Amino acid sequence: MEALLCKKVGDPTLLPPNSSESSPLVLSTSHPIPELNSPTAVRVRVRATSLNYANYLQILGKYQEKPPLPFIPGSDYSGIVESIGPNVSKFKIGDPVCSFAALGTFAQFIVADETELFRVPDGCDLVAAGALPVAYGTSHVALVHRARLSSGQVLLVLGAAGGVGLSAVQIGKVCGATVIAVARGAEKAQFLKSLGVDHVIDLSRTNVTESVKGFLKTRKLKGVDVLYDPVGGKLTKETMKLLNWGAQILVIGFASGEVPVIPANIALVKNWTIHGLYWGSYKIHRPGVLEDSLKELLSWLMRGLITVHISHTYSLPEANLAFSVMKDRKVVGKVMITLDDHKNVRSKL
Repeated sequence: MEALLCKKVGDPTLLPPNSSESSPLVLSTSHPIPELNSPTAVRVRVRATSLNYANYLQILGKYQEKPPLPFIPGSDYSGIVESIGPNVSKFKIGDPVCSFAALGTFAQFIVADETELFRVPDGCDLVAAGALPVAYGTSHVALVHRARLSSGQVLLVLGAAGGVGLSAVQIGKVCGATVIAVARGAEKAQFLKSLGVDHVIDLSRTNVTESVKGFLKTRKLKGVDVLYDPVGGKLTKETMKLLNWGAQILVIGFASGEVPVIPANIALVKNWTIHGLYWGSYKIHRPGVLEDSLKELLSWLMRGLITVHISHTYSLPEANLAFSVMKDRKVVGKVMITLDDHKNVRSKL
């Protein structure tokens, strides 16, 4: 089978896989197809897998989890059930499914236990379902489970045009919140406006503090109740000035490359709650939360309450291009790698 291997840490954007010994990525066309490893194992032919910023950091060697080399990157995916163990009861061959894994989705096949898979409802786009678990799962757990965002509250989303940011904007609207979205660039701002966001700020043109204060004044609102922050850096420090007494800060990530300092004395005086949200660790500590979250998200996707915007789509040999558009912040929504059955590869196991 085809599989993308990370053989050494390095920047995956610089060179195509196999182009030279300098590339950290190697595209194997004869990687072993994974075997069913238990009676309840399911082998899935991967249809689509999404790029997340964590995947990029992992290949760079800068992520908090550093798998031994070589490894197949990738986390969330969708596909078709290709083979099942003798005790599998939830799925049959041909079922459309989606899920997430610690590693291994940048390949034509992946094996998972049936308890880890979710059936994609009829009518849902399979590529969109492959983009759902990590980005939308992160925002759903953060906003619904942790912050308990409710109607009437004000949600401020930083990095709102990226994968997790765009998902937070949509989930905020489903929850009935007043949503303020911050992005950089006219195209991104215009797209956010098309989603019905209550107020959009283009950082390339407008000061975020002044713009938010002006909007809140027109709506007769006191301030921001929930700050959703996948960016970090100076922007975090600036937007903290906008938070209400009793506000909640959701620390999602640090796309700016700078970890912000949240003053404990101000958090004390203003009764802020600070949530660290490492979505992947829920699989170990609270797997039931992830299961309930993804089931609700698939229901929302089927009912049209949320939509997954695919900004760019690439193949495995184009992985460097996929990571490049993410690195260069050209993405509005999600970047996907799709794996079509153009070679009619069949498992002989």
